[in-house]
Amino acid sequence: MFAEYLTRGVKAGVVAGLVFGLFMAVVANPLVGYADELNHAAVEESGHGHEAESAHSHEADGAHSHDSEGTHASESGGHHDTAVSMAVTKAVSVAAGGLWGVALGGAFFGVAFFFLEPAIPGPDAAKSYLLGLAGFVTVSGAPWLVLPPVAPGAEQSLSVATRLPLYAGLMLAGALACLSAGYVYTRLRESSGLVSAVVGAAIPFGLLAAVAVFAPENAVHGALSPTLETGLTGLFAFGQVLLWLVLAAAHSRLRPSSESEPEPAIPTAGRDSAPAAD
Repeated sequence: MFAEYLTRGVKAGVVAGLVFGLFMAVVANPLVGYADELNHAAVEESGHGHEAESAHSHEADGAHSHDSEGTHASESGGHHDTAVSMAVTKAVSVAAGGLWGVALGGAFFGVAFFFLEPAIPGPDAAKSYLLGLAGFVTVSGAPWLVLPPVAPGAEQSLSVATRLPLYAGLMLAGALACLSAGYVYTRLRESSGLVSAVVGAAIPFGLLAAVAVFAPENAVHGALSPTLETGLTGLFAFGQVLLWLVLAAAHSRLRPSSESEPEPAIPTAGRDSAPAAD
C-alpha cells in the first residue's frame, strides 16, 4: 500500500518537475541572467573612477587595430560557445526542476499523503489540492513572510548563518499551522457547522503571521530598479505556485480508478426487476 502511494507521488513529481524545469529554462533564467548582468555593470561602474576611464581611453587608441583583428577571428567561436553554454544551462535547469519535483512529490504526495489522507478534510478529489496548498505554505509561503525571494546580487542584512535556521524554523511553523488548521476545521465542522469551521481554521494562519512580525528584519539592498526587483520576486513566487499546482493536479489525476469512478448502482425493484406473475 505504501509503495502505491509513493509511486503515485513520484509520478506526480516527475510531471510537475518537468513543467517547472521548462519554466525556469525558458522564462526565469533569461530574466535572472539579465538582472545579473545589470548588477555586474553597476559594480564595475562604481569601481571605476575618472582616472581609470582616462587611462583606458589612451590604451584603447593604441590597441584598436589589434582588438579589431582579434574580434573578427574569434567572433564565430564566441557565438558557438555562447550557444553551447545556453543549451547546457537549459538542460541543467530542466534536470534540476525534475529532481526537485520528484523530491517534493515523493515527500509530500507520497509519504505525507499516506499518513495524513484520513485527516485531510474534503472529498477525495480535493485532498490533493489541499495538500498542495499546505506544501506551498510550508516550503515557501511561511518562510517568505520574513525571507522573501531576492534578486541576484542583492545584499541582505542577515547573514547566511542566521537565515538558514530562521528559514527552517519558519517552515516548521508553516507545517504546524497547516496541521492545526486541518484539525480545527475537522472538529468544528462536525459540531458547529461550516462557517465556524472555516473561521477556526484561519486562526492558525493568523498566528503564523504574528510570528513573522516578531522575527528579525532582513533588509535588502540591490542595484536593480524597484520595478525589476518586484518583477523578479513575482516571477519566483509564480514559479513555486505553478510547481505546487501542477503537483496537486497531476496527483489528483493519478488517483486509482477505484477511487475516481463511482461504483455501479445496484438494481432495485421496479423497471429493472422481473415482471410480476399474473
